[in-house]
Amino acid sequence: MKFSYSVSDPSQNEFDSLPRLTFLLTLGGRELEVTGLVDSGATVNVLPYEIGIRLGEIWDDSRPHISLAGNLGNFPAIPLAATAKTGDFRPVRLVFAWVKTDAPLIPDCQSSQETACNAGQGSGRDL
Repeated sequence: MKFSYSVSDPSQNEFDSLPRLTFLLTLGGRELEVTGLVDSGATVNVLPYEIGIRLGEIWDDSRPHISLAGNLGNFPAIPLAATAKTGDFRPVRLVFAWVKTDAPLIPDCQSSQETACNAGQGSGRDL
């Protein structure tokens, strides 16, 4: 697969660029265009807190908690399902670990590689 590599801040140089994918997230009638960091080795989709709020979701501590590892291991996370669409590909339902911090948005392109994540094909570096 190929994805466009870009920086998240204009002050960064090309060596800071990472693979990113822009797509439309829909939840409860609200739509939001987002750009996520592509992590082809991820086993979970990560959704930053602010994006869930902008989609109209309310944090509910009574939902089951998801244990994350690495730099997100100290933050609470709960499941959140939304529909993602990019390019001419059909929409897909994705389940995220909605993290109560503003970590980068990370869609898991292994589980959805035949759908949304293929939209970047032919536009950048191989992963």
